[in-house]
Amino acid sequence: MRSLWRTAARLLGVYRLYEYLLEREVRRAPVPVHMAFILDGNRRWARERGLPPTAGHRWGARKVEEVLRWCYDLGVKTVTLYVLSTENLARRSREELENIFDILSEKLDELISSEELDRRRVRVRVVGDRSLLPPHIASKIEQLEERTRKYSERYLNLALAYGGRREIVDAVRRIVRDALSGKLDPESLDEKVFEKYLYTGDQPYPEPDVVVRTSGEMRISNFLLWQIAYSELVFLDVYWPDFRRIDLLRAIRLYQRRQRRFGG
Repeated sequence: MRSLWRTAARLLGVYRLYEYLLEREVRRAPVPVHMAFILDGNRRWARERGLPPTAGHRWGARKVEEVLRWCYDLGVKTVTLYVLSTENLARRSREELENIFDILSEKLDELISSEELDRRRVRVRVVGDRSLLPPHIASKIEQLEERTRKYSERYLNLALAYGGRREIVDAVRRIVRDALSGKLDPESLDEKVFEKYLYTGDQPYPEPDVVVRTSGEMRISNFLLWQIAYSELVFLDVYWPDFRRIDLLRAIRLYQRRQRRFGG
């Protein structure tokens, strides 16, 4: 037993040293201004441990708090989290969705009363189709957004009932309405004008520098289809509840080592 503890301590020391050296390397180069995360693997994490899906969602929700703190400590200005897609709402069982909404309701309450948001001056925005969410969730979203509306130092986007194609269709609808009412000259429509009609259109950093997806899956899954046209993509073979700070640092280092060409 004593030998086991010594081995664990030695390994832990190596891990901490590697994390320390990795952070030093990351801080020597520009960090991403906007990071987006596809939070994948909650259910598989739970299944491999013989737990119900709810346990995976709850552990995943706890992990969000850590990741946000890590990102903001490193200097990331905007974080976007893909929490719940329109496909999830259509395909998950009623029981699982009710459990997800319970967890979401708790986390929204925590954010509404969070002193951390005030200390870091984080403006929270929920992007997605709120009409698909329960009324009590939509009400808490409005309360949270209103409470943080005055902040502009950092941004947190929560993608709930979100679909990238739906976002683009919604933008087109609003453009058509503005054109018909005379608010928009159709001849003035270009990419810059179009992106103002997207859910993130009024933010200073609407396009993620890097998108991180956990669980080993290599798909975008209808996430920020317009905004990530030139984002760097990082796919990690770790379930979201097991995501570590060292995984974040490695993702940022991968981003820093790539040469962004923006189509050139």
